[in-house]
Parts: sequence; C-alpha cells; structure tokens
Amino acid sequence: MKDHQFSPESLMMSHGYNHELSEGAIKSPIFQTSTFAFKTAEEGKAFFEVAYGLREKKEKEELGLIYSRINNPDLEILENRLCLWDGAEDCAVFSSGMSAISTVLMEFTKPGDVLLYCLPIYGGTDHFIKHILTKYQVEIVPYSSHDSKEDIINRLEATGKADRLSLVYVETPANPTNKLIDLKICKDIANKYSTRENPVYMAVDNTYMGPLWSHPLKHGADIVMYSATKYIGGHSDLIAGAVLGSTEVMERVKALRTFLGNMATPYVSWLMMRSLETLKIRMDQQALNAAALAQFLQQHEKIEKVYYLGFLEEDPKEYEIFKNNGYTSPGAMISVLVKGGEKEAFVLLNHLKLAKLAVSLGSTETLAQHPASMTHAGIDPEEKKQFGITDNLIRVSVGVENADDLIFDFEQALGKI
Repeated sequence: MKDHQFSPESLMMSHGYNHELSEGAIKSPIFQTSTFAFKTAEEGKAFFEVAYGLREKKEKEELGLIYSRINNPDLEILENRLCLWDGAEDCAVFSSGMSAISTVLMEFTKPGDVLLYCLPIYGGTDHFIKHILTKYQVEIVPYSSHDSKEDIINRLEATGKADRLSLVYVETPANPTNKLIDLKICKDIANKYSTRENPVYMAVDNTYMGPLWSHPLKHGADIVMYSATKYIGGHSDLIAGAVLGSTEVMERVKALRTFLGNMATPYVSWLMMRSLETLKIRMDQQALNAAALAQFLQQHEKIEKVYYLGFLEEDPKEYEIFKNNGYTSPGAMISVLVKGGEKEAFVLLNHLKLAKLAVSLGSTETLAQHPASMTHAGIDPEEKKQFGITDNLIRVSVGVENADDLIFDFEQALGKI
C-alpha cells in the first residue's frame, strides 16, 4: 500500500489524540485540572528534571504531565495540531495574542540589544515596543515597506549599535493598510548581523493571513506568531495567541511562558481544537466573500481607494513580494478610503446592518472598524499620517455570510453618506 500524506485539514479531528486513553471519547475531553498525580516519586523527579532543564530527555522519553501551567493534554494536542499548518517543529499557545507577542519580544531582546521592527504595526504591539520594551533599555529602530534594504541597513548603522541587533520583527501584511514587507530583505539583514555567539532571529506576526494563506517559517522566519483569537479561534468567543518555530527556539519561548504563567487554559484550548476542524472551510469562504466585496467597493463612487491583496497587480513591486513570499490567497482583509473624512467614515459604519461595528478580525461575522480612532488610536499622529492611517480609512474583516447580502449591506450604508 502506498504511503499517503494526509492534509492538515484532514488531521484536525484526530492528530495528537488517542481516544483509547479517554474512555473511547471521539473528541478530547476538557482536562479541567490544575495538577496531575505521579505514579511514583521517582517519576515525579524525572518529569521535573526535564521540565526545568536539569537534563536532556532520553531517547523516546516523553515529558509527563505535571501542572497545567507547564503542560495539559488539551494544550499539547492543540499545539501538535497547529504545527501541521506551518510545518513547525513545536508550538506554544498563550492566553492572548499580545501575551504571545510580548513573550517573544521579552525573550529575544535584553537590555542593550537592538530591535528592528516594521511600521505600521498593530496598535498594541506598537505600544508595547515603544512604551514597555524601551523601559528595559532595548533600542528600537523602525522601518517600513517603503524602505529598501540599503535604507534599513543605513538606519540601523546610524544607531552605532548595529552589532547589538538581536531581533527583526515583521508584521505582514501591515495592519491596517495591507502593505507587504519583503521577508527576504528582513532575513538578509538578520543574517548580515548574526553571529554564532549572538544570533539574530526573525519573528513574523502572521495574524492577518492565518495559518492557511502564508507560511513565513518556509521563507526565512525563525518564529511565527498569531493572535489565535482571530482565524484560529474564528468565532469571537475566545482570546488566545500562538507562537511556532524550531524545537530550539520554542524551548526558550515555553520556558518563559512557564514562569510568566500566560498559557491558554484547558477550556480555551479545547475551544480552539473545535475551531481548527472548520478552519479551512471558514477561511476559504471568507476569501471568496472578500474578493466579491472588494470588487464591489472598488467600483463604488463613494470609495476613494481599496487596499486588498487581490489588486496588487496594479503595484508591480508589491505583487512581486506577494509572489516571492509564498502567499496562497489575497486573504479576507480589506481596507477602504471613504471619500471625505471621519464624518463620512462614521456614517458608513453607523449604518451597517449585517456587518458589525467592532474591532478584531478573522471571525465568522464580518467586522468593520475605524483604525485611526480605535485599534491604532495610540499611534503617534505623524506616523498615522505617514503610513496612511487616515480619518477616512475603514478596515473590514470579511466573514462567512452570503456575499450578496454583504454587498447589499455596504451598498445601503454607503447610500447614507
């Protein structure tokens, strides 16, 4: 019989779970427990030796269950399944997207180090980098999709601390403008300053593309992060984050997670396992709906511009990045410039009936919001202006509703302007 490699979507119902260990239950139970009993004191000692890095695991030895802050069956099954989408060696799931991002930033930078990061960026990440990470004497150097590799290197060298670069941080497509950052340029820069003694890592926030439409680990990233609240959770009913990478990298991430205590709970892990079973179906439909809605909005007389990855052929540079960085779909995020200003943007938002006026993205329902006054309210006004986060910009996360109904909803709301 020929070997057959099952697709991730086929394995989401069973991978990493043995029903024989749970009374034959087809679905994993919720292991709602704080602690686990050891068979013997010797077993407990052995588990802690591995968990606390006192020794390496022996061949075929498994890290036994100790305490739900360290490991839990629901958490481990979920992490095993998430690895399949990105082809990662290991995964860590967190209590929120920001806890995943902040843990990575804290683990891979230290006082005196330099962080190179892209703009524009999610407002929460922007705040953490500028107002929290800098408290620990981490030098921050921003760059943007407009910058060439030479521009970025010159900016880094101008600090006089280029040799202290420790992390290159990327969020692509950029939130909320859908601008693409070339991962190859970022990796080239990381490699240029990386040494055996001081390796430079590249971390990519892949939330906008979910685990389906882009796989940064295959294009040079050492670390990929998600707000799992978004496509992975996908139902606006949980908060979570995820980090994936090599075994070596993830040992560091998981060690810090253990002591920060910001892992996902058993129930949230179980909910995400449920969501993974329909991830591909949901995201496929969202992409189809986004394409239809974007086409409608692009032709509407009250829309000045549509930012959507399906229209990149109009920009040869960005289209080249799209092709070379392995994107498999334009995704389901659209941003539009309404003709006028904040007043006109608010009229549109206030008159949507089917789509919901709410922040977040990647869920089954279509969500629309005003980045300048909501998700990106805390960003420096000059930076907002520089990167196109204007008063007439609206961000739309397209859901799984009937596409004709979504078009009708936006048409009637635009008619109120």
